Amino acid sequence: MSERTKITFLASEAEVAQAALARLAAAYGSTPIEKAEVIVALGGDGFMLQTLHATQAMDVPVYGMNCGTIGFLMNEYDEEGLTARLAEAEEEVINPLVMRAVGVDGTLHEALAINEVSLLRAGPQAAKLRITIDGKVRMEELVCDGALVCTPAGSTAYNYSAHGPILPIGAEVLALTAMAAFRPRRWRGALLPKTAKVRFDVLDAAKRPVMADADGRSAPNVVSVEVRSEPAIRHRILFDPGHGLEERLTREQFV
Repeated sequence: MSERTKITFLASEAEVAQAALARLAAAYGSTPIEKAEVIVALGGDGFMLQTLHATQAMDVPVYGMNCGTIGFLMNEYDEEGLTARLAEAEEEVINPLVMRAVGVDGTLHEALAINEVSLLRAGPQAAKLRITIDGKVRMEELVCDGALVCTPAGSTAYNYSAHGPILPIGAEVLALTAMAAFRPRRWRGALLPKTAKVRFDVLDAAKRPVMADADGRSAPNVVSVEVRSEPAIRHRILFDPGHGLEERLTREQFV
């Protein structure tokens, strides 16, 4: 990979990230973002997701350096030899999910998710969901605390905490995972083709309210949520050699 010298540095509001921003900008200069050849994001995974969403129309790769508490999408922080590291970095391309959620009042909420789209109960009673895949009802009623659809890149996040599978980055599949499924008892979900269109209908929404969330973008009191992959949008993420998503996803399964 050729050396990129037009670097834009972005940082979370955390004090440690802001201090790193000042030092790196002084050492390497910081190009206006509209002229950037590469973006260096300083923070944790949350800030990396925020940066990817904000720059998705630019077709510019993003290299994260961990200045936060969680850094699965980030590289180790090191101020030395940054331009050489950027030149040697390996690129992974991922596609986000599209969420279309309809509220009880008819409001349409649309958002993109790099990690997952999740539905969560918003009251004291368990949610009741009907699951339809590509127009065919696959589960008439799932009683649970919630359910999610995740990408391979997001499979080690909320999905893994909910006992969902870790997906290889090139697997071309999505994971549908239930949280605390009560009926069917112990049902944890399914693996679906990346092209699948998933629809959740909320049963008895007035008594059992449900919220939907796409990487932190929430829609309250929903009655239906549709989720699909969006191949037209490409997020380019850079990793140090030997530490790309494929290696991280494999390593995580042997911890």
